[in-house]
Amino acid sequence: MCFSRSPSATSCGFMSAGTEAVSLREVLRASPRLGERRLWGASASVALEDIAAGTALGGALPSLAGRAVLLRVGDPLSAALALIELDGVARRIVLCPPDLAEEALPGVIETAGVDAVVFDQAPPQAAASMLGARIALPVQALAETPPALHDTDWVMFTSGTSGPPKMVAHSLRGLTGAIKPAAATDPAPIWGTFYDIRRYGGLQILLRALVGGGSLVTTSPHEPMADFLGRVATLGVTHLTGTPSHWRRVLMTLETAPIAPRYVRLSGEIADQAVLDALAVRFPNTPIGHAYASTEAGVGFEVTDGLEGFPAAYVGRSGEVELRIVGGSLQIRSGRTSAGYVNPGLADLHDDEGFVDTGDMVELRGARYHFVGRRGGIINVGGLKVHPEEIEAVINSHPAVRMSLVRGRRNPFTGAIAIAEVVLNQPTPAPEATLKAEIMDICRRELAPFKVPASLKFAPALAMTAGGKLERAIV
Repeated sequence: MCFSRSPSATSCGFMSAGTEAVSLREVLRASPRLGERRLWGASASVALEDIAAGTALGGALPSLAGRAVLLRVGDPLSAALALIELDGVARRIVLCPPDLAEEALPGVIETAGVDAVVFDQAPPQAAASMLGARIALPVQALAETPPALHDTDWVMFTSGTSGPPKMVAHSLRGLTGAIKPAAATDPAPIWGTFYDIRRYGGLQILLRALVGGGSLVTTSPHEPMADFLGRVATLGVTHLTGTPSHWRRVLMTLETAPIAPRYVRLSGEIADQAVLDALAVRFPNTPIGHAYASTEAGVGFEVTDGLEGFPAAYVGRSGEVELRIVGGSLQIRSGRTSAGYVNPGLADLHDDEGFVDTGDMVELRGARYHFVGRRGGIINVGGLKVHPEEIEAVINSHPAVRMSLVRGRRNPFTGAIAIAEVVLNQPTPAPEATLKAEIMDICRRELAPFKVPASLKFAPALAMTAGGKLERAIV
């Protein structure tokens, strides 16, 4: 994709407005077919043509110029509108995920140098004394849209950390580095996502819609899956995205019948062969891709051949994104990676050669690398390393299994043992005792003895994080 902050360079094929920065609003106003495109939330929608020339911040936008703004809103649609307005105007935007605890806010405000807050209900107590602006519909016309004066920092929170939240800074150029605008002759895509747009995966889909010439249907944190899928069908979503866990829930939901996306995308977790095969059966004429990306490393690559893992040929090749494997861990170097941590005192995100160690462990099998799990998620069974995702992939290969979760349980003799919870397809083709024996037999056949779950139980559902990933806390 062509994108630059330079005043003399082009941005997605359009000249910049002659300022030192290019804003998301400017890119949007210069994009094609704007009058046909919208952002849909759970209870409202906004024409992109209106927000490109208007504001949902009342008269507060000029006062936010040059500030570090905490974005603390409940509604994803309001968050999307705020991002369009603030990029290029604010010096920094801190994208609070909806599940960020109130008690974490004072530390976030101090660490990120926040001096203003945008909210949609009431300002958070931790920011009550600073400049605040409420974002609310309807969008009002602006007599003059503000110029882009800043290369705004987009500050995002990393996942899977304990202690004070870790934050990384991105630029709009890096965030949009993998996005290709839709061809003018193609129908404008209508994207839909199960992700929250304050997280990296969801933000990528928002930007794909805005910069890539499409529309977007968002879900709210408390919207039932069936309700969202109903809106997806009614609004004619063409490109639908989520984690593998999201997609397994979709496959378990009867309301998926009217959905007919032209493209299905998975990211955020390991996409094992079982879920890829199940989606291929459910959507037989639909391209299915699984992408690798992380908040720190940015968008790495996409795999569209229907197979889990990725070709070994991706490693070591030159291009916009470079991959290497060090000690079994995937490392990435590209212009899409984060500029680094905002938190002081943390180690550099990049090494001396510019590579980011993702912490995602891979294993070469033939001509293909397979993801086996997170380095920080290993279960230590008597000094032996067990990746829960590797066990889940084996369990999920049983045709009666829809999804599974393997976690560590503390054990006085081995330190920890692996335990499994399994959600079955409905209706089940055999008695549960028979299925449990079959699943355990597969585990014993495919896994080393220390990796075989010490216990396996069936459950109606599995715990998921607010980001749509399986919850893996040790029990």
